[in-house]
Amino acid sequence: MLLGNTLCSGEKCTVDNEMTVVKCPTCAKPVEWSEKSPYRPFCSKRCQLIDLGEWADEEKRIASKEDISDSDIWGETHH
Repeated sequence: MLLGNTLCSGEKCTVDNEMTVVKCPTCAKPVEWSEKSPYRPFCSKRCQLIDLGEWADEEKRIASKEDISDSDIWGETHH
């Protein structure tokens, strides 16, 4: 998709073939992918912390084929 001088593909945009812009995963605000954006891919520390909280509360997780319980991971080893 082309918006003015901005070429977008999915979540990533390029402006004038130089600057890459991504959408903040939390609020969808455009974020320049450069050292000017210290919280990239997030637009701010606030959005970064919101995302961290969602992972900590297990609202977000990486899918797994197996169901692994905590006892399997942290249980004692039986010989």
